Amino acid sequence: MKEAASLPFDAEALGAGLPPLIISAERLAAAVSMGVHGRRKAGMGESFWQFRRYTPEDAAAAIDWRQSAKSQHLFVREREWEAAQSAWFWCDTSAGMQFASGSVSKADRAKLLGLALASLLIRGGERVALYGEHQPPASSRAALRRIGLTLMGLRQPELTLPPDSIIARNAQFVWFSDFLSPLDKIEETLRRLARSAVTGQIVHIIDPAEEDFPYSGRMRFEDAQGLMHETVGRAETVAEAYRTRFKAHAETVSALARRLGWSYIAHRTDKPPQTALTALYADMSGA
Repeated sequence: MKEAASLPFDAEALGAGLPPLIISAERLAAAVSMGVHGRRKAGMGESFWQFRRYTPEDAAAAIDWRQSAKSQHLFVREREWEAAQSAWFWCDTSAGMQFASGSVSKADRAKLLGLALASLLIRGGERVALYGEHQPPASSRAALRRIGLTLMGLRQPELTLPPDSIIARNAQFVWFSDFLSPLDKIEETLRRLARSAVTGQIVHIIDPAEEDFPYSGRMRFEDAQGLMHETVGRAETVAEAYRTRFKAHAETVSALARRLGWSYIAHRTDKPPQTALTALYADMSGA
């Protein structure tokens, strides 16, 4: 498992073209450098909306110096699209996300993808926020660092499903999880978010052992908390039934998301993170 302290640096590498993933990240950055939602193009996204006071969460480049020169305060020029759009992230922090059959846990991959996506969005001038943190969306590097510290677990409680929290209307919501919660709970949460006029993306993080079930012989299986266990004399005899059930569960989650107007992306931790990040960013940008 990666050291928690390396998370911000790894995410920056993935999202900003820095080592050790510099080649893949630069290709990705070149493909999506225009940002999401059609920003920096002629049209509604460039229509002036209002001036507001500058906050530490805003990027310095957002300051309107001409307006600021008229008073003792700094002002930011907001655009119509900026006032209506923001991206919010949620990473499942349950014990089950710590599972890793290889070198990367589901939690590590979810956090890396979430922070890398936030980095890319901020570089494109978009505003991001971590759901449940009660911090407004911002487009600064300070906001990215704050999100990174939270994802490292310094202040994050163990939660499986996104709690009932404040979120802006018309926001984009990105939900990273293994989605092994009961289907009715997942549907309830999605519908609650949809009632807030939120649309979004489900990123299903899968450990290869969970999907392939490569076990044979006598095996003892335990739940993430170690409270329940089951011993199987010949694991290979239940493999086919298990794979069928796992696939059906994933397909149900996918169908539920799409029925409510959300996107669904499945990502295995034994695959390159660039693959999921490219698909996710392209989906958010409408490419």
